[in-house]
Amino acid sequence: MPEQTNIPQDVLARAAKIKLVAFDVDGTLTDGRLWLAEDGREIKAFHVHDGLGIKRLREHGVDVAIISARISRAVELRAEELGIDHVYQGKADKLACLKEILAALGIAPECAAFVGDDVSDLPPMRACGLAVAVADARPEVADEAHWRTRSPGGRGAAREACDLVLAARMQAQGPA
Repeated sequence: MPEQTNIPQDVLARAAKIKLVAFDVDGTLTDGRLWLAEDGREIKAFHVHDGLGIKRLREHGVDVAIISARISRAVELRAEELGIDHVYQGKADKLACLKEILAALGIAPECAAFVGDDVSDLPPMRACGLAVAVADARPEVADEAHWRTRSPGGRGAAREACDLVLAARMQAQGPA
């Protein structure tokens, strides 16, 4: 079970249905800072705990997607390293992108989760069965989320979301 205790039953019920977890990147999978090298290359830092959480989701049959408004080679490399097949960059309309993914995979919106931090993440969060805000999300985003992580973006928040989904699914299945 995630480190947070006393997770509301309605959140656990939502999380138990999840078949796809979609993540924003900047401020969610990273801490939101943009590092630019003198030659113009962009550098991002990703947390290894988040990566292992994503790998565990995939191992347990949960699809993972990345939907970002920005385009970054670092995101492409990290997604490739983690085996994430659904990577969409340069998507200003994250809701439209999410709907396309759901249609392609045959997944109902209530069986999807979106993890985000800023106002551009609100439309897909509102459309999903489980909306997760990272600890340092904008207040208006945190207010609309079903659940909020203890860790900030880029520092374990994605892992908490992954662990929540896996724990809820295991709890819903009951003892083996």
